[in-house]
Amino acid sequence: MKFKNILVEKKEGAAKLVINRPPLNILDIETLEEMNQALAELKTDDEVKVVVITGSGNKAFSAGVAVGDHLGEKLPRMVEVFHKLFVSLIAVDKPTIAVVNGVALGGGCEIVAGCDMAIASEKAQLGQPEVKLGVYPPPASVLFPRLLGRQKAFELILSGDSISAKEAEKIGLVNKAVPEEEFEKATDEFIKRFTANSGLTLSQARQALYRNFDLDFYQALEVTGVDATMVMSGENSVEGLTAFLEKRKPIWIR
Repeated sequence: MKFKNILVEKKEGAAKLVINRPPLNILDIETLEEMNQALAELKTDDEVKVVVITGSGNKAFSAGVAVGDHLGEKLPRMVEVFHKLFVSLIAVDKPTIAVVNGVALGGGCEIVAGCDMAIASEKAQLGQPEVKLGVYPPPASVLFPRLLGRQKAFELILSGDSISAKEAEKIGLVNKAVPEEEFEKATDEFIKRFTANSGLTLSQARQALYRNFDLDFYQALEVTGVDATMVMSGENSVEGLTAFLEKRKPIWIR
């Protein structure tokens, strides 16, 4: 995959999608289109177990969507491709991890929230400053209440203030904040916790989580029971369970 504004690198079961527009990795329409295309292609790559999204350089994950793309004739297309990105992040059918190596503001922060998990350097700052420009962040208005709860969602979106990576960890916007000098090692270790598992099982478990978000408790339990019976009788699950009983490492089908 060759792109102008992003890089896609694959290593040991992880595909790293790098927003490559340093120093601030601003997201313009072309970049968003490339990200959507890359995610669609990664969906069909069985060698990829996890998709990692990060920014180029050491200053920014992304400082957001280009302000100029919010104006005039560009606005409808920008909204279309940006909102499609959050559908693409779910549809990729693999765990998504944001690696927040610097500031994540506006659309950049929304992408962090749109990923399944996130790890951040303690130097990172995250926030939704849109209200200070007379607009509001649409994806954040959907994601934040579900992710952070009502009160924090109101505070962050209505104030437009940024928070530290440690505060983001405290409220659940990122899974983990680590000192800058330990960030690369901690990120590798975090990713390997997932790539060590079966890609098929990761996909199945992730699908169940997303499905169950939108169901009430009893309905989710019923649907999951039927689904689990089918999954556990599959060749991949039988191999994992048998390997455990035989005290050996599983040889995953996928």
